[in-house]
Amino acid sequence: MSDRTVNIGLSLGADICWPICYETLFDQLKLDFELDGRRLAFTCERVTIEPFNLRQPVKYDVVIDRLTHWYSVSREWIKKAILLNDLYVYNNPWSLQSNEKHTSYAAMMRLGLPVPDTWMLPAKSYDPSDDLEPTLRQYARMFSLEEIGDQIGYPFFMKPYHGGGWKGVTKIDDADGFHRAYDASGTEIMNLQVAILPHDWFVRCVGLGPQTRKVNYDPGAPLHDRYRLDIDFLSAEDQSVLEDMTLTINAFFGWDFNSCEALRRDGIWHPIDFANACPDSQVTSLHYHFPWLIKANLRWSIFAAATGRPMRKNMDWAPFYEVADRDLPPREKLREYARIAHERYETEKFREFCRTRLGHLDELAYSFFGSPTMRDAIHQKVTSLFPAHEVDEFTELFWGRVQLWREQEGAAGDQDGF
Repeated sequence: MSDRTVNIGLSLGADICWPICYETLFDQLKLDFELDGRRLAFTCERVTIEPFNLRQPVKYDVVIDRLTHWYSVSREWIKKAILLNDLYVYNNPWSLQSNEKHTSYAAMMRLGLPVPDTWMLPAKSYDPSDDLEPTLRQYARMFSLEEIGDQIGYPFFMKPYHGGGWKGVTKIDDADGFHRAYDASGTEIMNLQVAILPHDWFVRCVGLGPQTRKVNYDPGAPLHDRYRLDIDFLSAEDQSVLEDMTLTINAFFGWDFNSCEALRRDGIWHPIDFANACPDSQVTSLHYHFPWLIKANLRWSIFAAATGRPMRKNMDWAPFYEVADRDLPPREKLREYARIAHERYETEKFREFCRTRLGHLDELAYSFFGSPTMRDAIHQKVTSLFPAHEVDEFTELFWGRVQLWREQEGAAGDQDGF
């Protein structure tokens, strides 16, 4: 008989493959153990979208959220549940709603991270409003794209300040290209960012709680090939820098699940895109790296739910700024930021929990990712995205890459980045 039932909710949109894998492995774990003198049982279910009374209770201890970045009703339910019912959700919805790419650039510049020089450009055109014309007439100043381009230096990138999954990202090589891109930008407010060229590595480091996964990334490839299959391609110090950078960013903004894209030039890692608090989670993009995501997601959500991890409802940036204002070398500052992050993620407590309560996950995962259920989850996701004549081909491609993970990493039962 359990003393407490721990409930985990999945707040989903068009997700197909990862919830199937999460739920199946969750059931196979058969979680039932004692913690702090209480016997715990566990359940997991998908969160529905429906009218709600603000005072109605919430039965979940943790919600894994994939909707609040774009679906308002789910976002407002999440926010009320945090405020009224002490729900733990990843990611912090207020931070997710207010801290876009532009904010993240400014904050990490303040901490001294080597973010490339970045400008903000007023919109090319505006939606009509009563106050627009007098405001622009009094305060808007004429500017020259040629002068701005010369100050930044070519090439640079133009991209929407709030992000958008590579939508509207343009490499600007000269003044003519700058004019064309700006004219096409419409009402979008754009950031202009110095290009880190040449560079020898482009890495996307995914963070989920204190766990990280460093992936060799090719943004110019088709979606199914952007996440490369390399493993152990970085030195220990490069891996450490990327881990510290990613955890710093995520803890600063209150994000449990986020990714940081960084380019290395002359031995220095430059973070270029790191407000991605709803990263790729589908087997059709992650393929080889997909099992890591499922295992990391299970570990962090079960840990947070079982231990009653409290939700950090607001951002406490003062400790980071105190480090930023100290006279330390950049690498030492980054280590200090990461130390704060590890405290906030309770990394040592998390490791101990995984060792003592989830030690059987690796073996279960190795078997599951070679199962018919896994293959069917891939097929369902491929069917939803690809034309009918390509479904079999891409099902085989992604299945083969998951089996490669089993051969290279799964059998070893490692702890995948923490």
